[in-house]
Amino acid sequence: MEISAKDVKELREQTGAGMMECKKALVEAQGNLEQAITILRKRGLASAAKKAGRITSEGLVDVRIAPVQGTSVGVIVEVNCETDFVARTEDFKNLVSQVGQHLLQRKPATVEDLLSQNFLSDETKTLREVLTERIARIGENLSIRRFERFELNGQGSLGKYIHAGGKIGVLVDLGAPGPLDAASETFQSLIHDVAMHVAASDPKYLSRHSVPPEVLEREMDIARAKVPPGKPAQVVEKIVEGQLAKFYGEVCLLEQPFVKEPGMSVGQWLGQRSHNLGVPIEIRRYIRFKTGEGLGKRGDDFAAEVAAQLK
Repeated sequence: MEISAKDVKELREQTGAGMMECKKALVEAQGNLEQAITILRKRGLASAAKKAGRITSEGLVDVRIAPVQGTSVGVIVEVNCETDFVARTEDFKNLVSQVGQHLLQRKPATVEDLLSQNFLSDETKTLREVLTERIARIGENLSIRRFERFELNGQGSLGKYIHAGGKIGVLVDLGAPGPLDAASETFQSLIHDVAMHVAASDPKYLSRHSVPPEVLEREMDIARAKVPPGKPAQVVEKIVEGQLAKFYGEVCLLEQPFVKEPGMSVGQWLGQRSHNLGVPIEIRRYIRFKTGEGLGKRGDDFAAEVAAQLK
């Protein structure tokens, strides 16, 4: 029998199941909405909607680089779940890997755009439908929080670093204005070290010129407020300059102490390596994701929840 889009939409809103699963259930139920809901419940697909609002602060970051249509493409994506237990399962790891592969081949503008695309690993379903099915099967809420996609332009190479099995991921883009053997062991070692430093030191900005004016103004106000009253204006400004230099050294990648050689800044170390390579190397861009950063953690007792489900 013919099933209307209106009925499929209504069933999906009531159960949270995927569009194709809703249509199959309605066909099986010969259009009866209540029977279709029962069918989805028996399959475990109607419970996904109930989990949609639960906090997903665990998960994994996937970073991958591959040649795509004549250029090098790099992607970094954070996929979240509720517990570290699920994050360590092969099922979840495979899903995260598949999302990363999808992003290499497609160019979604936003997470919402990504969720609406037919999934590369199963073109019959959107990624949103795949997530809904996994939520029902795994028993936890899942979400794709964010992603970035780099395409290499000009001389250079993309690099990556993954820490703690996917808890922190970094994607970097390094290049040069002139000819460069980007595939050489020397340059690949350099780009690896930059990515590792970003993972370890979490720079907020590339350089002092990248710091937004409002952030700089705030730091200057804080520095001035710490100066004892009665100091001459020129002394105040010297103190503020010193505080700003310290601030830049903490948050700007090029001014941070390099993790492998703390006696020099990343910029100084990069200048030294550029001299050795015979071409000026620049860090064009970078992105660092840490799983769950800025998100609240679940406050419930997961062990108790598991015990309750077993009963």
